[in-house]
Amino acid sequence: MKVLVIGGAGYIGSHVVKELMARGHKVTVFDNLSSGLIQNLFPENDFIAGSILHPEDLDSAFERGFDAFVDLAAFKAAGESMIKPEKYSVNNINGTINILNAAVAHNCLNMVFSSSAAVFGEPQYLPIDENHPKNPENYYGFTKLKIEEFMQWYEQLKGLHFAALRYFNAAGYDPEGVIYGLERNPANLLPVIMEAACGKREKLSIFGNDYPTRDGTCIRDYIHVTDLAVAHVLALEYITSKKESLTLNLGTGTGITVTEMLEAARKITGVDIKAEYVARRPGDPAQLTASSALAKEKLGWEPKYSDINTLLDSTWKAYKRYYGK
Repeated sequence: MKVLVIGGAGYIGSHVVKELMARGHKVTVFDNLSSGLIQNLFPENDFIAGSILHPEDLDSAFERGFDAFVDLAAFKAAGESMIKPEKYSVNNINGTINILNAAVAHNCLNMVFSSSAAVFGEPQYLPIDENHPKNPENYYGFTKLKIEEFMQWYEQLKGLHFAALRYFNAAGYDPEGVIYGLERNPANLLPVIMEAACGKREKLSIFGNDYPTRDGTCIRDYIHVTDLAVAHVLALEYITSKKESLTLNLGTGTGITVTEMLEAARKITGVDIKAEYVARRPGDPAQLTASSALAKEKLGWEPKYSDINTLLDSTWKAYKRYYGK
């Protein structure tokens, strides 16, 4: 298939591109490089520099003719979304509507959307499945939930087939070491730990150590980015062959505490990473894990790289290569 990957120079996007290529698809990347990196692009792919906020950029991209597209273009910092909702409204919501309109105008009716488990909010039970009530606690999660609703309407009105993939924490790097471009201004736990290990930041701040968990720190469900990339490709192939839409959670069903991640990182890096416990962040649930039973049933998907050692080892190798350590 000819596939347009919007946001394909980014962290998750570049891994999705790599998996699409591995399965024989012809890929074109569309990216404004605000967070994506030139070094994440593959020479085998066409690249279109453009913005999802400019309908004319999207129109000229889709007029090239594609069988399907993957939408990974979104701002994703949950905390920032509560301070700057207007930024997330314009980019995530307006930008996605622009994408949808350009796609249907050019009869590209197969879409994989990078959604988020943030659509669920505070968990009422664990692990979270697809039927869990949706009550996002941050504006970022709200934007993702609204986009899922837009896609449902476009399915009904325009014949769009979509796969919405919800997950919590993308982590790790390409185990083969081909992709190692680091995220700019990371806020997630693993890159923050690695920056502390590399001396790029003084220490790790751990938000709360009095949660009702096995060591008092938050538990999160980390999914290796290569496992996520595989799920994106399998979902794309499913919706194009079955002509039906999918909404799936992706997770391990278990989780890793912040302290467990830190201690394992100290062993793998050999660095005595400095850390301090600070006050809880508002709205941080004690535990978040997702069930991927439906993804296994529909796609045959199971995480292969999402154990703590692979997550950390692949990330540390990317950081060492990037910083020449």
